[in-house]
Parts: sequence; structure tokens; C-alpha cells
Amino acid sequence: MINSVSFRRAALLATSLSAIAIALPAHATDDAQRDYLGTEIVVTGERDGYAETDGSTATKTATPLIDVPQAVSIITADQMEDQGVTQLNDALRFVPGVSLETGEGHRDEVFIRGQETTADFYLDGLRDDAQYYRSLYNVERVEVLKGANALIFGRGAGGGAINRVSKTAQTGTSFVGAAAEIDTFGAFALSGDVNTPLSEGVALRINGTYEEFDSHRDFYEGRFFGFSPTLTINAGPDTRLTASYTYDDDERVVDRGVPSFNGQPLQGYDETFFGDPDYNLSDVEVHIARLRVDHDFSSALAFNASLQYADYDKFYANLVPGGGTTATTATLSGYESGTDRENLIGQANLIGTFETGAIGHTLLVGAEFTTSETDSIRDRARFNGGADTSITVPLADVIAPPAFILEPQRAGTSDLNTFSFYVQEQMDLGVVQLIGGVRYDEFDLTSSDIIGAFDAERKDSRWSPRLGVVVKPVEHVSIYASWSETFLPQSGDQFTVLNATSASLEPETFENLEAGVKWSIQPELFLTAAIFRLTRDNTQAPDSANPGLVVALGESQVDGFEIGLAGELAPNLNVSLGYAYLDGEITQTTTSAVAGTPLQQVPEHHVTAWARYDVTERFGIGAGVVHMSDQFASSSTNVVLPSYTRVDAALYFDVSEQVSLQLNVENLFDEEYYPSAHGDNNIQPAEPLNASIGARLRF
Repeated sequence: MINSVSFRRAALLATSLSAIAIALPAHATDDAQRDYLGTEIVVTGERDGYAETDGSTATKTATPLIDVPQAVSIITADQMEDQGVTQLNDALRFVPGVSLETGEGHRDEVFIRGQETTADFYLDGLRDDAQYYRSLYNVERVEVLKGANALIFGRGAGGGAINRVSKTAQTGTSFVGAAAEIDTFGAFALSGDVNTPLSEGVALRINGTYEEFDSHRDFYEGRFFGFSPTLTINAGPDTRLTASYTYDDDERVVDRGVPSFNGQPLQGYDETFFGDPDYNLSDVEVHIARLRVDHDFSSALAFNASLQYADYDKFYANLVPGGGTTATTATLSGYESGTDRENLIGQANLIGTFETGAIGHTLLVGAEFTTSETDSIRDRARFNGGADTSITVPLADVIAPPAFILEPQRAGTSDLNTFSFYVQEQMDLGVVQLIGGVRYDEFDLTSSDIIGAFDAERKDSRWSPRLGVVVKPVEHVSIYASWSETFLPQSGDQFTVLNATSASLEPETFENLEAGVKWSIQPELFLTAAIFRLTRDNTQAPDSANPGLVVALGESQVDGFEIGLAGELAPNLNVSLGYAYLDGEITQTTTSAVAGTPLQQVPEHHVTAWARYDVTERFGIGAGVVHMSDQFASSSTNVVLPSYTRVDAALYFDVSEQVSLQLNVENLFDEEYYPSAHGDNNIQPAEPLNASIGARLRF
């Protein structure tokens, strides 16, 4: 269990930053809200569209998105509702530069600008790093911040970070919302959203959902239950407290997809389950409790502090397809794994705005600590009475796995403690704005490999800088350039157990160079474009001077271009359009591949488009397109995921001001494609044409 020392550190953190306030100037410049989580949006009947102007997550200060020197893609509540998505991975399909990994059928896993991650997920700016599927029932919007940026997010986030902004209780208003939808496979979702004032300045909001999963894949099923109350207390005109609790409970069949054959996904078995439906199961329970306080000392000086406790209890078991598939046989192996993780995160920020002559300043001083304790086990399946770790079975529409036994393979514990301090200055010179800062991280990981009888500890301290310049030739146009860095310890993004190699090597580093333009064409229409180079080095590589040893000399590089347009393109027409070009390869040999090898699951071209047109005040139509060029399933480059184009469609009808109906059709032209993989032999077939009908109630 996380001990009381961590809670004392949280109190000390908040007290120390409060004291700093005395030394900062309190010269009033404006009355802008200094809440780096942004202003809450409440949908109670009126639509806000697909455009978003809040860029506060990228700076931890009240910064318009147009003044952030970084590419940011935002999925608004209206877009998620129009697309009928309820899970994070489905929403991310329409973000250019982000491709999905299968996550082994039991977790969110993505590639952002060519960098794979299972941990760069955040909730209201605080790390949410365990491996599980995330629902959207209590989420107001999803923000995808591109490029390395340790100053704001700390370790990891080499290609970027994904932040979910929560729904919070709203004082002074009451509303009730409910939604239901069901699709052609029998999957359905029910959700509710209730907000009620408890007294003047106090409000309670409760969000909840129940989902059942199904698809074209044989034996696939599951269910999800989520419950999330939030409480807002306005303790005077200058102080606000927000408390929330989230409980998520997910059970589903673990579907690892199909193997490859002759360098392509195995054809003719898109519905076949390569596992044991009685064994391939995942069970996850997540508890997240958060408390945040915001206080304005004056119109020029503000303070916020957050404390988050999270408990993740996960177990999954699976048989999986492997290499060696022939025209008549397939290979299976298997294992089961359990993880129990507790995280405690404390963060505090002091934000001052003042002027020196004609120069405006926004100064951020912040600190953060994290404590994370993880226990994990893994048992391996053995076949033929324990003699073999894999088995060959006949290819058939229904695979019949043979009996197996389990043997312990891994067991370990790890304790992670970090402390961070950061300073950021945003300087407004008029036409030119400058942003610069640095973060210092102390990182201490201790682990015990119980099966291997290997105990290790690794301590690192890193400085991570960020510099940016924004030129505003006119008020609604920004031209920017930026440079930023982040790091990732060699233990990887889940920090489970150190081995002899990861305990001895310096962290990997990520450098992001970017230039771009942002144009607010009109208040409801936003255009962005960026070119970038992302370099990852200190990657593990074979030691040419000492065969069998590993050194941190590997490197990869991704060059790219992104463009996006979001908002009201014409009266009654809302769009979210994007394109990403990515060129990624290994530039210095790593333990995974030699120099010159293309990076895995990095499509050269990625097109995303979604649009809704309201024909009348009560009737609307929608359409969407996702195109990805072909990509390699892994760094072996032995298996290619073919290019594909998926088309979606939707119809919307408002029965009244309180009731609306919608029809969503995914994969309208029944395209057969393979959107994601986990290596060469866990390839996920896409769903064929699938229609869902939904109803929403608001009052």
C-alpha cells in the first residue's frame, strides 16, 4: 500500500508553492481564468461543434490554442456524439498521425508520430498509465498533443500524449441526459448524465454507463460498467474545489486476431477465434479518486493543486496465434498475467501574470511527485503434458485448442518514486511571443524479479527543456517554431521489473523539432499545419565491440507533415479533416532492426475526415472517411498490413428539443481490411458493415 509519507509530501508540495506566491508580483493584467484544465463545456441542447480554442493543457496556463507552439488535435463532445463512439480507441481513429496497435486485445495502445506507447494517457493533466481500455462516458473532450514535451507531462510521451478532460459538476444549473444505442451485432450501450445543485455554489454530477460488446468475431463478447460522481464547491469568489471518483469494471474476451501467411494477414479466417473462448478472458477494475483546489490570490496570481489516487487490478489469460502458420495449420502458445498497481500523484502550480514595461509575462512554477507500486505475475502455458510451449493445430473455422498446463514464468514487484520541478515563462512582446522553460525530474525505480532472483535499482535525474516562438502577423494567425525534449528510462513505459541491461543504461531521449501555422479563419473554424522531425536516441543496440552485450547507441527518426481543419466550414456544416505524412526509419542499428529499416505501423499517408450537415433544424446527415497506406506489422518488415479506405455514414433526427435519434453506419462499403496488429501474428480484422441506432434524451 502507498504509505503516509506520500500524503505528507503532497501537503508539503502545496504549502511550499503557496509560499512562493508572496515573492511574485501581483500586477493585474487581465481577468482570464487561470485553470490549465480549461473551461468546462456543458451540452444541454445547443451544439458547440467540432472546433476548440482552449490550449491550456499544453501549457498549464490559460493559453489560447492558437498561441500554443505545438500541434494539437481535439475531439469534441459533439464529434464523439455524432460518430456514436463510446471507447477511446474508436475516437482516436479519426486523429491524423495516430495509428492503433491491437493492444493484445485487452488495452489501449497507440502509435503517435511513430512512437508506440501503452502509458502516455492522462486524465485532466494527471498520468493514467495502467494498461486497460478507457471509456468516454465521463469525458468532455479528448486532446492529442503531438511531439515530445516533458516540461508539461514528464517522462515518456515521446511522440505525444493523450489527455481526457472530464465532465465536472456545474453550479447554478440542472440537467439530465440519457442515451442508448444498439448495433447489428447485438452490442449495446446505455448511459446517463445528471447534474444538480445541492446549494448555492455546490453541485453534484453523476455519469454512468453500461455496455455489452459483440462483433463479427466468433466467441467475442464482454461488458463494461462505469460510474463517476463529481462534486464542485465554490468556496467563495476566489476558491473552487473539485472532487471526483471513477469506478470502471471491464470484462471481455481477449481476442488476439489472426496470424500472417506469406507476408500478409491470413485470408479467409476473419471470423475465426485463434484461442480458447473459455480461457481468453480479461477482467479489469479501476478506481480513480481526485481532489483539486483552485484559488485566485488576485486577478494576476493563481494557484492550483491536485491529488490523485488510482488503483488498477487486472488479470487476463489468452492463447495466441504465433509464427509458423501454413496453408493447413496454425501455431498457438499462451499465458496468463495479473497486475495490481497503485498510483499516488500530487501536483501543484503557481501562475502569475504581470508586465515589465510593454512586455507581458505569464510565469508558471510547478512541482509534481508520483509514487507507484506494482505487483505482477505471469504463468506460461505448456502443451503435450508440459513438454512444449507451443502447439500446432489444424486450420479450421473453429479452432480446437488442446489441453495445457501452466508453469510460473515471471513474478515481480516494483516501486517507482519521482519528484519533478518545472518553470515556464510565456513572454508577450506584441507581434512575437516566446515560451521557454525547463523541467527537472528525479526518477527512482526499485524492482525485484522473484522468479529470476534478481533485485535492482535505477536512479536517474534529467533536465528537459522546451523553447518556442510564436509570430502573430495578424490577430487570428500564428506562425510558430519549437524545440522540446523528453526521456524514457530503459525499463520501458510500464516500469515493471528491471533486468541487468535496463538497470545499467541511461534513459532513451526524444527530441522534437517543429514549425507550423495556426489560423482561426473564423471563431468556429480552425486550421493548423505543422512539419516536424522527431528523433529518438539512446535506444538499445548490440555492442559491436563485445558480442552479446547491449549498449545505448540505437536511433530512429520520423519526419512528417500534418494539416487539420476543424469547425463550421459553412452554415450548418461542421467538419473535422486531417492528413498526416510520416516517414520513419531506424537511423542507427538497434536490437530490433538494422539501420535503414522502416518503423513498424507507421503509414506514410493517413487521411481522416468527418462531416455533419444539418439539412434542416431537425434533420442532419453525416459522413466519414479514414484512409491509411500500407504499413509493416513489426520491425521485422516480414508482414505488411495492406492499405485501406473506410467510409462511414450517419443520419440525425431531432424528434423534439428533448429527444433525438441517430443512425450510424461503419464501413459502409464493407471493406475488408486490417487496421492494427501486435507484431506479425496478432493482426486484427476490421468489422464488416455495421449499423447502430441510438436515442438521446436531454432535459
